[in-house]
Formats: sequence, structure tokens, C-alpha cells
Amino acid sequence: MNTWTIFKRELTSYFTQPTAYAIAIIFGLLSTLLAFTIGGFWNIADASLHGSFFRFHPLLLMILVPAVSMRQWSDEHSTNTIELLGTFPVNLRSAIWGKFLASALIWALALGLTFPMVVAVNHLGSPDNWTIFSGYLGSFFVCLTFLAITTLVSSFTRDQVVALIASVAICCILTILGWEPVINEIRRSGSDTAVETMTRLGIYSHFFEATLGKISFTSLLYFIGLIITCLFGTSMVLKSQRS
Repeated sequence: MNTWTIFKRELTSYFTQPTAYAIAIIFGLLSTLLAFTIGGFWNIADASLHGSFFRFHPLLLMILVPAVSMRQWSDEHSTNTIELLGTFPVNLRSAIWGKFLASALIWALALGLTFPMVVAVNHLGSPDNWTIFSGYLGSFFVCLTFLAITTLVSSFTRDQVVALIASVAICCILTILGWEPVINEIRRSGSDTAVETMTRLGIYSHFFEATLGKISFTSLLYFIGLIITCLFGTSMVLKSQRS
């Protein structure tokens, strides 16, 4: 049983339950609704979708991503299938990556379902489609990061609700740390060190660069580092539970 087998099993489970469909539809509707209301899409003529559409993604994803992935390992614990999994000739690394990649594909599809926004801006004007693609890439990295965090959290507990609450809390903290209104409040206090630290630790500033068409090495290192750390931590937790 390898990564591909686990991946197919997880993907099948997502498509046989309504949760993934519901979350993907909710994300698409909310992100579009926010773009045309609070985002002021028509008023600011945002051809790059930077200020009206993408800026709300982390705020939505910090709640919706854990809602899809909270069951990854907590479900295995609650049904005791994790013990059965331990009897199979499967590498834990393969199981972790299989589950993670299946969830990642679900969110890639959810992001892809918002394509009418891209069609709309191309119909209305001549946008820089590279900047739009970069924004989607940034959103996908945010998805992957929140997925990795939820994967780690769910490996600790058999209760899906606990996994959801803890994951949302961590994702919210990472999002709020770099959120512009929060940064501006800290900046007013005159603490430049605190502002710089929060900017580097928070996910928003790294995501913000991507929505402007700039994907820096530092931001890639930030996202990839968090993802690998969380998946490695998941491996350590599951190994300790199997021993």
C-alpha cells in the first residue's frame, strides 16, 4: 500500500460525502460575494483581483480548510482503523502524503471553481493574467499550509470537533499576525521590531506578495518550511502512538 493507494482511497471518501462539495461551494460563493460587496470590485476596477477578491481568501480558508481536513487522522483514531493501518505493509510517510495530497487536490478544485471571476475580468478589460495566476498560487499555498497544520492537529486526537477548533485557532493566529489592520495598530505603538516579527511570522504578508505577482524565495521558504515541519511532526506523533 503506497502513497497512490492511500491517495485514491482518501479522494474517494471525499467524493462520497457531502462535506467537500458543500465547503467548495461555500468558499466559491463567499469569496465572490465578498469581492462584489466589501471588496468593491466594481468601484475600484480591480483587474488583478488583488484588492477585491484575493485579500479575503486567508480569512475564509483559515476556517474552511480545517473543516474539510479535521477528520484526516482523528477519524482513523475514532474508528480504530489506525491500528488496522499499522498491520498493513504501509509506510507512515506514504499514508501521510497520500491523505495530504488528496486534500490538496480538493482545494485545488475548489479554487478552480472560482474561474468565473477570471473570465469576468478578462471580459471587462485586459488584466495581467500572470498576476492573477500568482494570486491563485498564493491562495493554494495558504491552503496547503492550513492543511498541514490541520493534519498535525488531527493526529493528536480522535475528536473531530477538537481537531477543528484547535486547527482553526492556530490558522487564525497565523492569519491575524500578518493582517494589515492588526499590523497598523501595532505600528501606531511605535514598536518596529514587533511589526517586523509579526509580518514575518504571519501568513498574510507572504500571501500578499503573491497577489501582487511577486513570489519571493523567502515566502516560498516560509510556506514550504511550515508544511514540511507539520507533516514531519505528524509522522513523529503517529510513530509514537504506534510504538
